[in-house]
Amino acid sequence: MKKNPLDFVRPNILALEPYSTARDEFKGGDISVWLDANESPYPSGLNRYPDPHQKKLKQAIARLKGVAENRIFIGGAGSDEAIDLVYRIFCRPGVDNAISITPTYGVYEVSADINDVELRKVALGEGYSLPVDDLLAAADRNSKVMWICSPNNPTGNAFAPEDIICLLDGFDGMVVVDEAYVDFSPYLSLLNVLDAYPNLIVMQTFSKAWGMASLRMGLAFASPEISELFARVKYPYNVNGPTQEELLRRIASTDIAPEVGEIVGERMRLASALSAMPKVRNVHHSDANFLLVEVSDADAMYDYLIGHGVIVRNRNRVNGCKGCLRFTVGTPAENDKVISLVEKF
Repeated sequence: MKKNPLDFVRPNILALEPYSTARDEFKGGDISVWLDANESPYPSGLNRYPDPHQKKLKQAIARLKGVAENRIFIGGAGSDEAIDLVYRIFCRPGVDNAISITPTYGVYEVSADINDVELRKVALGEGYSLPVDDLLAAADRNSKVMWICSPNNPTGNAFAPEDIICLLDGFDGMVVVDEAYVDFSPYLSLLNVLDAYPNLIVMQTFSKAWGMASLRMGLAFASPEISELFARVKYPYNVNGPTQEELLRRIASTDIAPEVGEIVGERMRLASALSAMPKVRNVHHSDANFLLVEVSDADAMYDYLIGHGVIVRNRNRVNGCKGCLRFTVGTPAENDKVISLVEKF
């Protein structure tokens, strides 16, 4: 039976009257003089407020992703804005809790702390597998949100869709699947099951495969009811005008397939080369654009690489990642340098 996602929403959010912008109240007409929003009247290309609902951008994203416009939320602070909104919409501070796997993306925990929400962390299984039964067992009547990052950061592996479906069926709350790295994965996005699971929120981003990290553009896809709540709770002009215009231009003109294909090929080459080196103990399987690599002395290798102009992410102190460094897959030339340096370490 389909779950009603509104059952999991905080009562004050359901009753919230959102801030109404000048452009919300405008119903159309032949307007040539705009004196409603206390803007500067002097044209600079930036003197008018942007579309608070990003209508044109949502139309482009809907075509790109094959998802209806009323299922789309666009965040101006990457996926982090959507993460914060999930806590604010579903979790009562000091009362409700959320559940996540560990290790995983650290902002889930930071945002939980900011919002005064308990985060229950469940360790990944053998080989960083998804512990479906343990995740469900961690829930109680105040568990409102479950976070699943797939492919997972920092481990790199994606989880089988059927395992995530088990969580959607078994968890009496919202399941948020963070697909920031899905373009590099052999598994398809869960966008195609949004209709079947109203308690599903899928997050994606333009920061990774699309190469637009500087624009800080994140996406959340959900039922129309939940997307409307995202729009109600967000701050009015959360995506600035130049960013909307640049993203529209790039969506229309960019084909990410060649670069994604090269990154996947380089990921395989880098993994193979590193696996053969004596100071490397294990290169974990990855479905993302990075590799989690266990080495003989993570801190020393990290310092050594920095000393030679290469920065990676030291995950040695993260639970479940002892002795590991995380290598983003770079260009062929950058990967050649990494291979050469690790070989000489």
